[in-house]
Amino acid sequence: MTDLLTFTPNGIYCAIGDFYIDPWRPVDRALITHGHADHSRPGMGHYLATNSAAPVMRHRLGDISIDTVAYGETQTRNGVTISFHPAGHVPGSAQIRLEHKGEVWVSSGDYKTVDDGLSEPFEPVKCHAFITESTFGLPVFNWTPQEVLAQQINDWWAANAAAGTFSLLGCYALGKAQRLLRTVDPSIGPILTHGAIENTNQVLRGQGIALPQTTLVTPDLDVKANAGALVLATPSALNSTWARRFKPASTAFASGWMALRGVRRRRAADRGFIVSDHADWPGLNDAISQTGAERIFVTHGYTSVFSKWLSEQGYDAKIVETEFDGESLDQGDAE
Repeated sequence: MTDLLTFTPNGIYCAIGDFYIDPWRPVDRALITHGHADHSRPGMGHYLATNSAAPVMRHRLGDISIDTVAYGETQTRNGVTISFHPAGHVPGSAQIRLEHKGEVWVSSGDYKTVDDGLSEPFEPVKCHAFITESTFGLPVFNWTPQEVLAQQINDWWAANAAAGTFSLLGCYALGKAQRLLRTVDPSIGPILTHGAIENTNQVLRGQGIALPQTTLVTPDLDVKANAGALVLATPSALNSTWARRFKPASTAFASGWMALRGVRRRRAADRGFIVSDHADWPGLNDAISQTGAERIFVTHGYTSVFSKWLSEQGYDAKIVETEFDGESLDQGDAE
């Protein structure tokens, strides 16, 4: 039997339907799992994405040809039934389900199984073959519970605010920043934002997603009048002249990589909060188990370790090379 999806130099390809999923080179027809730059790239002839992913895609990619679908809505192309299902990664993110002659494949993009209160919660989709990320595919990665995370961040910010110290927090512009905004206690003080984050905030607010009041950091901002503020910045901005105006300051990163010993120290951060919009080790294993799939294709991340583990659990697991990035502390607005 011919595989419903194959892995080509342009991206994940469905030959029967003649379309790609999250292609990394320009193609005629692209199905997009979510709006992050490593999955939603410029130059495609036509895009298909969820209703809630499209606004961010338009914001980032400009005037594109795009159709949208609701979660669970089906389309048929050349006999292939296509539907999008919540991935829980960021607002609008989806797993893409394909069915042809009784064979079902799911390409998950990036996903998270914990409900963060912001993104549409992950829904397992039964299939015969499942394409999974493995960004955090090691047992050491086990995320802090949401209520504990909120207490940690709010306690850090409140202590800094009481001392008149800025709290600089590095996070991705799409997903992570808004999740943190829904987590923190705005009564502690003002919240300032980097331009990339504030632009994304405005797009999501326009979709009806409620976020606390934030202030864009501009060159004429009165920094002294905002002493003790929480400052949300892209990771790359924390090491730039942009961040140096906030003095005195305590610096922190919000990332899954904070689970690794020594990462916070190497990044010269005062605090590290263990949080990610990707699945942790239990989440990856649970998601795969719930699909019922026998064939697992492992992409970006700890591919060799995770695929070996899955093989030992009885899965037919293979590593596939893609150009997806996962989560990196060195990325700015890419994720």
